Amino acid sequence: MVRKKNSNSLAENRKARHDYFIEETIEAGIALVGTEVKSIRNGKCNLKDCYGDIWNGEMFIKNMHISPYEQGNIFNVDPLRDRKLLLHKQEIFRLTGLVQRDGYTLVPLSLYLKNGRVKVALGICRGKKNYDKRDAMLEKAHKRDIDREMKERNKY
Repeated sequence: MVRKKNSNSLAENRKARHDYFIEETIEAGIALVGTEVKSIRNGKCNLKDCYGDIWNGEMFIKNMHISPYEQGNIFNVDPLRDRKLLLHKQEIFRLTGLVQRDGYTLVPLSLYLKNGRVKVALGICRGKKNYDKRDAMLEKAHKRDIDREMKERNKY
């Protein structure tokens, strides 16, 4: 399930695309309280070091930082609390099998709105080595150079 880019994106984890090979993506709902939703809509969410974890047949996102909402006062919760992901039991079993392989992990790639609900795109990822990262940066630089040359040619 590859999701197309849309303007409803609330937060991106760009570092994940640099550090991991993304094998597959899956969409999941996320259990939030009202002040967290308001804070996410204001762009106060950080996906940098978070990851997905399966515990007792349930999926959670750990280390996702959602800043407290300014007008939330007593209704604010811990910014780094574990947040439950809403998936069907069969999907959780399938993801458990995929993640148990060596070197694979669940990484949240982005938060976005879908029909007024906050959703998270989870990637089943395999870690990159340093030489893989260098290769990716070289490819990106070569593509940028080729695009620049093509743009110059099309001017004339």
